[in-house]
Amino acid sequence: MSWSPLIYKFVDGGEVPVPLDMALVRAVLEPHHVEDPQLTVAEDGTLQFWIRASDGSEAELFAHENGILVSRPQADGVFGIIAELVSRLGAVIIDPSEGGVVCRAEEHAHLPAGMRDDAIVIEMTGEAVETALTGPRRP
Repeated sequence: MSWSPLIYKFVDGGEVPVPLDMALVRAVLEPHHVEDPQLTVAEDGTLQFWIRASDGSEAELFAHENGILVSRPQADGVFGIIAELVSRLGAVIIDPSEGGVVCRAEEHAHLPAGMRDDAIVIEMTGEAVETALTGPRRP
């Protein structure tokens, strides 16, 4: 895939995303990071991860305190890692190509009012995230 979903956290309907728990981001992603751990922090402080799921699927993630860019997520297992991260952060996923929001019921009420009506509320699993963002798989 060539699109890049975004992960943000909103609180109490605020229009501006709130800072993420970067220690939690590291805790979830570091076990799946395939590069030298010394290379995870860029000069500007952005955390960079190249993650790989047990099935071999991969994605690059660029995290700063207000959001995470998921670059080129491949199908299958990597979406499980993304779902875990989003769930543990209490965050949402935004598909910039469609402008849609994917979230759990717990985060729906925290979205800005303008995002609530079109949000896709799911159980935050890898399969559900992948289906919500890419559509159902064809046999």
